[in-house]
Amino acid sequence: MTASDTAPGLPAPFVLADHPALDLLNTRMMVEGQRRDLLNSDEDAALWLEQIGLGPASEVAAAGKGRLLGELRALRECIERLVAARRENRPADPKALNAFLLKAVPQLVWEHAGAPALERFHQPDAAARRLSQLAFHAAELLAEGDFNLVRKCESTECSLMFFDRTKSHKRRWCSMALCGNRHKVAEFRKRRQEAGQ
Repeated sequence: MTASDTAPGLPAPFVLADHPALDLLNTRMMVEGQRRDLLNSDEDAALWLEQIGLGPASEVAAAGKGRLLGELRALRECIERLVAARRENRPADPKALNAFLLKAVPQLVWEHAGAPALERFHQPDAAARRLSQLAFHAAELLAEGDFNLVRKCESTECSLMFFDRTKSHKRRWCSMALCGNRHKVAEFRKRRQEAGQ
């Protein structure tokens, strides 16, 4: 997915949070000082789902008339509320997230000779299956994740979140290539300016 695949002037969504639910939150980010949505069509949503590893975009892009986009945005809204509540250590209502989880239930599938398989997210509709998988990742994070490691980028100009999986747990930036490098350059310029005065 390239920047040209999204709305004009907007970057493609980044996948750098080390958790799919946080990557979904990052599909709305600060661009030129304004919080902007990087998912603006079913095609954007399908490509993003493919980008995070939930299957080919071609299977869900034809969900039709903004349904996939609308449902993915609704899922993002409920995850955003729940993550904020979890980070602030306050209760929240998981009803909206649970609605996504109820759309796919484990099923025993026995299509070929041999052993049957247990499909955790059995659902004939590929879009609903992917959204329920994403909802499950969010539920796991909320219930079992170490929220000391769920962080917002330290850049004041950035809104991106991440799950700090580094060995030392000292990750500060959404990405060293983005905000980390900008910070290093700003600090270098500041030191040069102070040395020159």
